[in-house]
Amino acid sequence: MISASLKPEIDVFNFPIEWIPKHWHVVENYREVWRESPFVLYYWNSLKVSVFTTVCSLLFSSMAAYGLTKVKFAGREALFILLLMVYMIPPQAILVPQFLIYKWLGLFDTHLGLVMLNCFSVLGTFLLRQFFLSVHDEYLESARMDGAGHWRIFTSVMLPLVKPALATYAILRFIWTWNDYQNPLIFLHSQKLFTLQLGIQSFGNENGQFYSLMMAAAVSAILPLLIVFVIGQKQVIEGISAGGVKG
Repeated sequence: MISASLKPEIDVFNFPIEWIPKHWHVVENYREVWRESPFVLYYWNSLKVSVFTTVCSLLFSSMAAYGLTKVKFAGREALFILLLMVYMIPPQAILVPQFLIYKWLGLFDTHLGLVMLNCFSVLGTFLLRQFFLSVHDEYLESARMDGAGHWRIFTSVMLPLVKPALATYAILRFIWTWNDYQNPLIFLHSQKLFTLQLGIQSFGNENGQFYSLMMAAAVSAILPLLIVFVIGQKQVIEGISAGGVKG
C-alpha cells in the first residue's frame, strides 16, 4: 500500500512487483489527494469525533468499573451480568431503533450524536473492571479515614493506580472510533460532517480507477493511528503485562 502510494499510476500494476519505486510520485500523489477532496475537513471531523468519544467513553467506563468493583450495593453482580448480556447483542440488531430515536431527538446528522453512540462501552467497563479488582481495598479504607468520598477516591486513588489500563483502553477506543465506518455511514448525511472513512469512500467513488491515489488516501488515513500507537506503546505494553500478571 505504501509502495503503491509513492508510484506513478502506470507503475502500480507492474509485474513482478517493484517494492521500491523506480519513479517516485510522492508529492504528486499526496498533493492530488489533499487538493481534490476536503481531506483537511475530514481529518478534523475524525479527530474531533475520536477525541471526544475517547474522553467520554474513558470517563463513563472507568466510573462504571469503579462502581461495579468498589461500591457495595444490592444486585451489583447481577447488574454486571446484565451488562455482559447486553454486550452479546449484535450492534446491527439495534441500528433501526437507534436511528429512529436519533431522528426523534434531533441528533441525526450531528457529531454529538456520533459521539454519544460510543460514550458508554461495555467492553471498556469490563476491561477496566478487571484492573480495578486488583486494587486492594486497604487503599480505599486509608482514603476514607482521611475523609475522602467516592469521587476523591476515584480520582485521586483509583485512577493513578490503573494508568496503564486507562492508556491502553484510550488508545484502543481512539483507534476503533477513527476506523469506524458503519456508524458515520448511517448517522451522518451532510458531506461537511463526513469523517475520514466516509471521505475516502467519497474520494474513491470519483477516483477509484487511480490506485496510486487511493493508496495515498489510505496511507494518509492510517498515519494518525501509527502516531498514537508509537506515543502510547509503552503504556499499552505495561497494561497488557499488568493484566497478565494480575490475571
